[in-house]
Amino acid sequence: MRRANVKTKIFDISNYTEEVIRKADVDFDPEAVDMIEDATDKLKQAANVIAKGGLVVFPTETVYGLGANAFDPAAVGKIYKAKGRPADNPTIVHIARPSDIYLTGRDLTASTLKLASVFWPGPLTMVVHKRPEVPSITTAGLETVGVRLPDHPAAIELISMSGVPIAAPSANLSGGPSPTKGRHAIADMDGRVEIILVGADSRIGIESTVVDMTASSPVVLRPGFLSAADLAEELGKDVKTHSSLVDENEASNADTDEPPKSPGMKYRHYAPEAEMYIIEGKRPDVENEIARLRSLNEKEGRKVGVILFDEKDYVDAAHDFYAKLRELDDAGSDLILAGALDRGDGLGFAVMNRMMRSAGHHVIRV
Repeated sequence: MRRANVKTKIFDISNYTEEVIRKADVDFDPEAVDMIEDATDKLKQAANVIAKGGLVVFPTETVYGLGANAFDPAAVGKIYKAKGRPADNPTIVHIARPSDIYLTGRDLTASTLKLASVFWPGPLTMVVHKRPEVPSITTAGLETVGVRLPDHPAAIELISMSGVPIAAPSANLSGGPSPTKGRHAIADMDGRVEIILVGADSRIGIESTVVDMTASSPVVLRPGFLSAADLAEELGKDVKTHSSLVDENEASNADTDEPPKSPGMKYRHYAPEAEMYIIEGKRPDVENEIARLRSLNEKEGRKVGVILFDEKDYVDAAHDFYAKLRELDDAGSDLILAGALDRGDGLGFAVMNRMMRSAGHHVIRV
């Protein structure tokens, strides 16, 4: 994809953290005060870009986001152009405080408000009926909108300073791995946006859980750090999981004419440039098969990369998966072999959702 001719400013805001903010506001530490003042100036410049209809890349606790004024159709259109994003793939609207959900959503249920009170700020997106003020392009023509409040001080401050909710999918070229490091966001978005705000690596590493709150029972449309069981426990009632997440045949069918209610439901997502296969089975069998396939392919002159997380280390798997895909692509891998995780664990299920889509549902069972 040809790079747009935009002069991008890259700002380091890695010092804008809860710890440094506390030192500046509570301890009046001079060094911390200087750090916060510098970062705040950069955030103000970025907020001004958002307010004027431009694009800003910013860090969140999940992945880096590509943001624009959610109420400005022309600005949101720039997101789709910068990413090469299909027009029927909705964005998620990010807000700065829980009550801002009323700016974008209507007919909110008691369950919606309950989950907001428990999990916001945090990696939870709730799909609700949209208000007329939310333009069609922001929701890809749907009468619903996904809303979340990120758990990241710089993201919250940027949204607050902008004075508008920010529509923000992940800051990657459409179809590729989401960026969890500043340099990955720069690699995809330098020359396509006005400002890239570079913070620390994303704390979680996979996108937010998306739950549809407009159905008679809540339905998880995209798994994430928070599981259906986590949500059900707080609500005291069942939270379903969309059939496309549990039926591989349905999940791999991207030819449906039905518009997706959530990002990540319809199109090939998170995919590396290399060919990729998932090896699934008992761990010793998986390790043996990966070794066999690696040896076989390397003898044929192919460069093989391997992703094999510890069996129960789901947090690290979520945090590192996208970064490993990018690192293996950067190393020139022709083939990536990934060991499957236990889908019975909530976070393991979420990481496997990304693995399956990254690999185009190519699975070898041993």
